[in-house]
Amino acid sequence: MARKKKSILKSTPHKARKKKGAGGMSRVVAPLRSLFYGACFVVVVVVGVLYVYQSVSAYLAEHGGRLGGISLSDGVKSLGEVRVPDAQVGEKRQADSSGGVPGESVAEAGFPRGAELPVCLRPVTEQVIHHEGYTVSYNSDYRVANWVAYGLTREEAKSKRAERSNKFVRDPDVRGASAENGDYTRTGYDRGHLAPAGDMKWSIKAMRESFYLSNITPQKPGLNRGIWKDLEEQCRLWAMDSGMLLVATGPILSPDLKRLGKNRVAIPKRFYKVLCMQWNGRYEAVGFLFENRDYDDTRLSSLMIPVDSVERVTQMDFFPALPDAVEQPMEAVVHPEAWSF
Repeated sequence: MARKKKSILKSTPHKARKKKGAGGMSRVVAPLRSLFYGACFVVVVVVGVLYVYQSVSAYLAEHGGRLGGISLSDGVKSLGEVRVPDAQVGEKRQADSSGGVPGESVAEAGFPRGAELPVCLRPVTEQVIHHEGYTVSYNSDYRVANWVAYGLTREEAKSKRAERSNKFVRDPDVRGASAENGDYTRTGYDRGHLAPAGDMKWSIKAMRESFYLSNITPQKPGLNRGIWKDLEEQCRLWAMDSGMLLVATGPILSPDLKRLGKNRVAIPKRFYKVLCMQWNGRYEAVGFLFENRDYDDTRLSSLMIPVDSVERVTQMDFFPALPDAVEQPMEAVVHPEAWSF
């Protein structure tokens, strides 16, 4: 019995020494572990801040200092307003490095500032967005534009600087509901441009922005690839001849329109396009109305109508910046000799 007791007494201090060593190691490791976790947290925060800063900087650089349609330089809000700020209407677009003057403004071509921009005469949901090559009045209720307008100069119509993008994406400046590229997939409808890509070859940025879905509407292939395309090509010829062509175009919207895709994009039944240029020292204008269908071999010249006729159907005022003494007679009649085909 004495030996067993002695053995127990010897083992007690040995165990105590082991516990004391483990406790000392724990006191050393715990602060190091906390320091390591803290350093990792700081690194993650720094990397996140740098990523956000670089993303925002890149976005602002691409959009000319505009975030969500608000200019950070002048503080003028351009979205959701019917009135177009004077500082932005007809503002000169910067020429590309390809040379020439593709950024010649509407005002510099002898038109009033903002002459290409129409006005809706009835209440509509409207978000006005200014892009490099065109201005769009976007309607989130229908997921398409009320109108798209721009001036096309001779130099822009001739330019071949930018290749076709073919990348349809959501307009980053659009607020609220929007179409997505997938809404058009396997529907039997083309992604039809309002401001055509062919008019935006003077600028890489303008070309890219022409594929924003705010500039796209569902069109039957027979229309989009037929007479609609013919008119787009003819517009470039008129711009080359006259030096500057004003274009306003869009769908005719109504509550009874059918919808496509998960975002319920409105399918227009009809489209319009109105044009204005200077010819022989006077202003000339012409309008076109198209149903959303194939026109086969119909000649464009047979579809010319006065702009007043388009205004009655669309309830819009086109070229309102022109003096009434000029606008009213110009829009009341078409002079076919001014519009050579």
